[in-house]
Amino acid sequence: MNQHDQSANSASLFRNRFLQTILLSSVLLQIGIWVRNFAILLYVAERTNNDPYAISLISVAEFAPIFVFSFIGGTFADRWRPKRTMIWCDSLSAVSVFAVLLSIHFGSWESVYLVAFISAILSQFSQPSSMRLFKFHVPEEQLQQGMALFQSLMAIFMVLGPMLGTFVYSTFGLEISIAVMGVAFLLSALVLIRLPEDHMEAGTVAAKGQFRKDFTEGFRYVWQSQVLRMLGLAFVLAGLAVGAAQALNLFIVTERLGRSKEFLQYMLMVNGAAMLIGGGLVAAFAKKVPPQLLLAMGMLAGAVCTTIVGFSTSIPLTLTIQFLNGLMFPCIHIGISTMILRWSNSSIVGRVNGVLNPMFVGMMVVSMSFSGALKSALPLSTIYSGAGLLFLLGALMMLPIMKHKAPDQAQAA
Repeated sequence: MNQHDQSANSASLFRNRFLQTILLSSVLLQIGIWVRNFAILLYVAERTNNDPYAISLISVAEFAPIFVFSFIGGTFADRWRPKRTMIWCDSLSAVSVFAVLLSIHFGSWESVYLVAFISAILSQFSQPSSMRLFKFHVPEEQLQQGMALFQSLMAIFMVLGPMLGTFVYSTFGLEISIAVMGVAFLLSALVLIRLPEDHMEAGTVAAKGQFRKDFTEGFRYVWQSQVLRMLGLAFVLAGLAVGAAQALNLFIVTERLGRSKEFLQYMLMVNGAAMLIGGGLVAAFAKKVPPQLLLAMGMLAGAVCTTIVGFSTSIPLTLTIQFLNGLMFPCIHIGISTMILRWSNSSIVGRVNGVLNPMFVGMMVVSMSFSGALKSALPLSTIYSGAGLLFLLGALMMLPIMKHKAPDQAQAA
């Protein structure tokens, strides 16, 4: 009987028009983002002869706007109509991409940083709006399974994305790669027209002149919840760890493993294949495991795997560890997303996301910004060991809230 109910739940989840539309939009966005990521990475590496500062600046350009605009975007996402906001953001992203493309064509190669920079700003208005619609259109008991679907989609592109990005850049060059991103964002905006119409209270949409009050309310809401406070601390520690490791992955390939920079795509593919399997496993057991435990398990695995990768000079060992890390990574993503949705009222989801997200991204940008200097001063093994220790501390942050239950959301519904 339990198996029958689970099958029925899964079927109804896939029949959800909102989920169908968001997944299709996400596919298009992932195509554009992965082509962009690898085109910019390989282009800058070639142009600057693998300069660590220039390469780390790519990540700073992509993530720094998140730290600045996430607070603002989350506040406006709770006031604006989410469907309209998402369509406008994707449309403006496409327009900005084509504008930057013209700049690159006429000789300003440094404009490649602007592609990631502008897209990151607009995503801070679109992503919280998506979270609001997710909470509104997906039943409470299906939230964790829905998040597992998104994680599986990300994992698919962790496998296909590097191949796609490298192929497009190697075959067609930088300008076509950037153009692919613009077309993908434009198509995503068209797909989002299919979303169900917004049904929000008039006051939520029409509120004027209350930006500062709404802005501070998000911080107050997070501070008053012990679960969200501890999640914020875990975000800070995980952000510092991920930033240092992510910015220096290219040097793990070239220095520790002695391979060319193109080998990075294979590391990411192995990691992504494992994420796809892990996402499926988490989806199967999502209802039985508290999100706090999922998050702690994922961060503990990240601590061990990150440390080993920093010391390994063996390609088989590094790929094996990348696989194990990818297998557990969905626990982090699904745990975080589920906790934000379950412990936040539907009227304030955007602001809670806007407060917590910068804690992760801000610290990630800080560690990315210093990763070039760290790389010059310390061995990779020391940097990755430090990142592993930060993951471990983040896992320990979950212990005080492990037994907490999500508040009743009946009145929000």
